[in-house]
Amino acid sequence: MNNNIETFVEDIKSKYETLGVDIPKNNQVSLDFTARDIHSVLAYAKSHGWAQLSMLTCVDWIEENKLQLVYLLFNWENGVRLQVRTKLDRDKPVFSTITSIYPGAKYYERDVHEFFGVEFEGNPESYKPLFLENWDDMPPLLKDFDPQAYSDEKYPAREYEKDFTKKAGEK
Repeated sequence: MNNNIETFVEDIKSKYETLGVDIPKNNQVSLDFTARDIHSVLAYAKSHGWAQLSMLTCVDWIEENKLQLVYLLFNWENGVRLQVRTKLDRDKPVFSTITSIYPGAKYYERDVHEFFGVEFEGNPESYKPLFLENWDDMPPLLKDFDPQAYSDEKYPAREYEKDFTKKAGEK
């Protein structure tokens, strides 16, 4: 990792309560923060070159009863990918939108809301479905969602007739 990135990591650690730092590759840094610091950290990162929000995703840590928001940022000047992460209570996952920092987050927040149930206060579009129209069950990417039970409930069991053409020479 080059000095510029090390300086950035040390600088951000001195300004915010950093819960963890992971450097899995030379051009990738993962930083964990409390939820209260995420907006400030994202604004700070954007002002230091991480202008692209490449993705917002979520991880279900069911054993901890937490959902982890993962913001993936990219810096075009140095080619470094930055992950900014925080955990929310799984029972009531509510977080403030980051659309004032990264306007394109409105679509990612819709996705995370739809598939994990995180509510993004301040983003009125986060409730609009992207993929799951008329979905009436728990968010499907939570680890306690049972796809077989959902399928059994929503779709009746059917018997299918074997319908095939025999190959030449078969009886």
